[in-house]
Amino acid sequence: MTLMHKFLGATAALALSAGVAAAEPALIYDLGGKFDKSFNEAAFNGAQKWVKEAGATYKELEMQSAAQRVQFARRMAESGANPIVVMGFQNEETLKEVAPDYPDTSFVLIDAVVDLPNVRSVIFAEQEGSYLVGMLGAMASKSGTISFVGGMDIPLITAFACGYAQGAKAVNPDAKVIVNYTGDTPAAWNDPVKGGEIAKAQMSQGSDVIFAAAGGTGLGVLQAAADGGVLSIGVDSNQNHLHPGKVLTSMLKLVDNAVYQAFKDGPGLKPGVVKMDLAAGGVGYALDDNNKDLISDDMKAKVEAAKADIIAGKIMVHDYRTDSTCPAF
Repeated sequence: MTLMHKFLGATAALALSAGVAAAEPALIYDLGGKFDKSFNEAAFNGAQKWVKEAGATYKELEMQSAAQRVQFARRMAESGANPIVVMGFQNEETLKEVAPDYPDTSFVLIDAVVDLPNVRSVIFAEQEGSYLVGMLGAMASKSGTISFVGGMDIPLITAFACGYAQGAKAVNPDAKVIVNYTGDTPAAWNDPVKGGEIAKAQMSQGSDVIFAAAGGTGLGVLQAAADGGVLSIGVDSNQNHLHPGKVLTSMLKLVDNAVYQAFKDGPGLKPGVVKMDLAAGGVGYALDDNNKDLISDDMKAKVEAAKADIIAGKIMVHDYRTDSTCPAF
C-alpha cells in the first residue's frame, strides 16, 4: 500500500493483516464523519501533522454504525497497528472489552477514562473553553438572549452548555441562555437539517448568538445563524472560516494535539489519564482574520483576564459532570 494514509471501509478493512506495516499507528473516528469540520476532523488534522513531521503512514477507519465499534477496534489491533487512537466517549466500553485482549498494543481513548495498563485516556475541560466563549457571546449579544444547540443529550455536552452559561452570566447576570439538544441517539451528531431548525426556533425566541456543540449537526446551526443574521459560535475545530464575519468565535478543543502526541509517542506510550484544560492548552477560543472585526480589544482583554484567573484557580468553572448540576441554569 503506497497511499499516504488508507481509508479502510468495512470491505477494505478485510485486507488488513498483521504483516502490513506492523508499527503503523491507527485512528478510528467516531460517528459523524471524518470531515465533520469539528471533532473528528480535528483528529484527522493531528494525524496529518504527524505524517508531515515523521514522513510515515497511518491506518484509519471511519465507522458507519455503533455496531462496528468493537469489530473495528479488534480489526486494527489484529492488523498490528500500534498505538491505536479511538475517538469518542462511547468507546469506553469498547476498550474495556478489547484492550485487555491485546496487552502489547497501546490504545488512546479521547473523551472517556478506561483504567487499564495499556490505555491512555485523554479528557478535556470543555467547560473552561465554553466559559470563555460564553463571555464573548454575552458581550456580543444585543438582545441579552443567547443559546446553545447540543448534539446528544449527555453529560459531556451539557458540560459545554453549563460552562457557556456560566461565562455569559459572569458578564451579564441577567442574560437568558436557551439550551436545546438534537436528540438522544448517535444520529444527533449528523443531522444538520434538524440543527438548523433548532437554531431558527431559538432565533424566534430572541437569541442572537448561538453556540453549536453538535458535530456535523452544528454545520446546520452555523448556516441557519448566518442566514438569519445572527452570530454563531463553532466548536472543537476553528470553524470561523465557514461563514467569515458571521461566526463570533469557536470553542477550541485541541483533539489534534492529543492525536499528534499519541502518534509521536508511539507503541508503549505512557498510559493513564491526561487532562487537557486551559492550563495545559487543551481548550481555548479562536481569533483570526475571519472574526477580527467581531471581537473588540476590550472583549478580548476581559476574556484573557478570565482565562488567566481560571488557570490561576481564581475562577472555578463548575463541571456539570461532577454532580449533574449547573449553577447557571
